[in-house]
Parts: sequence; C-alpha cells; structure tokens
Amino acid sequence: MKSNQITIKDIARELGISPSTVSRALKDHPDISQETKRLVNELATRYNYKPNIIALSLRSQRSNVIGVVIPELVHFFFSSVISGIEEVANKHGYSVMISQSGEDFNREVAACDVFLNSIIDGLIVSVSKETNDYSHFKRFEDEGIPIVFFDRIIEEIHSDRVIIDDFDGAYQATEHLIIQGRRKIVHFSGPQNRLIGQNRLNGYLKAMRDNGVVIDEKLIIHCDTFQSALVETQKLIDSGVKFDSIFTVNDFTAAGVIKILTRNGIKIPQDVSVVGFGDDQTSMMVEPTLTTVSQPGYEMGKKAMEQLIRRITQTRQEPPATEILKTQLIVRESSKIR
Repeated sequence: MKSNQITIKDIARELGISPSTVSRALKDHPDISQETKRLVNELATRYNYKPNIIALSLRSQRSNVIGVVIPELVHFFFSSVISGIEEVANKHGYSVMISQSGEDFNREVAACDVFLNSIIDGLIVSVSKETNDYSHFKRFEDEGIPIVFFDRIIEEIHSDRVIIDDFDGAYQATEHLIIQGRRKIVHFSGPQNRLIGQNRLNGYLKAMRDNGVVIDEKLIIHCDTFQSALVETQKLIDSGVKFDSIFTVNDFTAAGVIKILTRNGIKIPQDVSVVGFGDDQTSMMVEPTLTTVSQPGYEMGKKAMEQLIRRITQTRQEPPATEILKTQLIVRESSKIR
C-alpha cells in the first residue's frame, strides 16, 4: 500500500473502531485509551500514514463546533430543523455554524471546503437538488469527521441519517384525495435523483394502485417550485387534460397551483382539490387553507444532532443508523369536500 493511499478511514476499518477515534488517537487525545493509541500508531507507522499537518494542527483537540449545510434557511422546514439542532447542541456545549447551498452544487462544495479546513467536530447536511457528485462528503470520512444527513440523503455514502417517511406521507395524501372521490389526480413531483422525490412519487403510485385508480402518466409532472407551478398549472389547464385534484411535492408548489387555479376561475376544492407536503407556514397563508402532510422538522434537527454527538463520542466503530420519523396528514379547506 502506497503511503499516499492510506487514510484515517482505512486505519479505522482495519482496527474496527471509528474514524473519529483514530483521529483523536493520533492526536494523543486524553479520552482515548493508551492501548487504542498504541494500536493506531503502530498501524499508522506500518502503512507510513502521512496526516494533513495543517488540518491536524487545527484539530489538535475538540472544538465543540458543528457545521451545518442546508439548501435554504428561508424555508420554514429548514429553519425548524436548525432550531432542533441548536437546542441539543447548546445543551451539550456545542456551537453551530450554518452555511446555505442555495440549491447550488458548487456552493455546497465550497461550504464543505470551508468546514473541512476549519475547526469542526462533525457535519450535518441536507444536500442540494443538483448534487450528483459526492466526493466532497467522502473527504470528511477520510479525515475522520462524522457526517449526519437529514431529509435529503445520499444513499451511496454509508452514514447516519434522519429522514421522514416520505412514502407513507405521500400515500396518505393521495388516498385522502381518493376517499374524497377524486380519480384524476395530478402529481407535481420532485427531482428523481433524490430519494425524497422518488419516495413521494412511489407513495402516490402505490395509493393509486391499491385503490384501483388508473394511473395516467400525463398527470405526473416534474414541478417543485412556486414559479414552476405557475407555469405548469396553466399549461395543464390549457392542455384540456381532465383532472380533479393536484398533489404537490411541497407546499410552495401547492401555493403556486392555488394561485393559478383561482386566477382561472376554478373553485377549490369544489372543482379541483389541492394537497401539499411539508406543513409550511405557507399552508395557513393561502386561501383556501392548504391540506398538507406535516414534517417534524424540529424533531428531525434534534435527532440529527443527537446522532452526531453519539458518533463524535463513540470509541468503537458502530454501523450507520437511519432514523425514520412519521408524518401526519393535516386536512384543511383545499381538499375537504365531504
């Protein structure tokens, strides 16, 4: 094995301990036993491990600082997650540094670069819509810095995760429309390169099949922003395609749907029912109020931070954990016709 190939992660795998434990052992951290330090240093010497001297000097001890990368803080969901993260972090003496990707891959990479070269003990991330290359996250693994993904995760990286049951939430939303007598149900879907978009689409499809409703591929449309909903809803109306309800991947998209339906004189829910996803503050601001699926963002943030603290403080390697939080259908005026 060449010296420039060995990483902290390789040493951790061979010894059956966590990368963060290897990292601390190499720094002679007092929390690590002398025997573990001996084993780590012997293996590092055998493989001629060459640490990043600058990074090592910066991380000579715990900083009690956590990095967080999110798509957009302006969203109620993500701000709720941050609140949950900070509550747990503060209780355990950690500070939180937040960076926004703005749904831009390059900004996400830049944020990770800053955190990688800063003094952080761990990273909490919800990835951008554009992210298809994951090398910037793998670098944290190689440096022994634990990552917890939430909401939008990366299946290719075996890390701790906190997600909601998107499939079941979408199933509940779609079945609710079917129970209300709807059969021509449009789904405005999210990006299919993300598990979250796939699960919400699959929940919609399963509910349709289970209830004997014919699936019309023309009624499945990629549309996941307020602005795109303004365009796609008008196109749908102008096309002459028959539909009696629209289930959207998020509440911002649903708000755009309601705006265009109302502009065209289409009554909600008498003519067309609308259901969103997320229970954002937007759901109570639109008229009529929006039926939606709640996401426990605050709870998600708390769970993500708790997972990260466990990973930072563990001394033995443990398999990645995935925590799935349940959703709840909140029925309001936009869909209740019976």
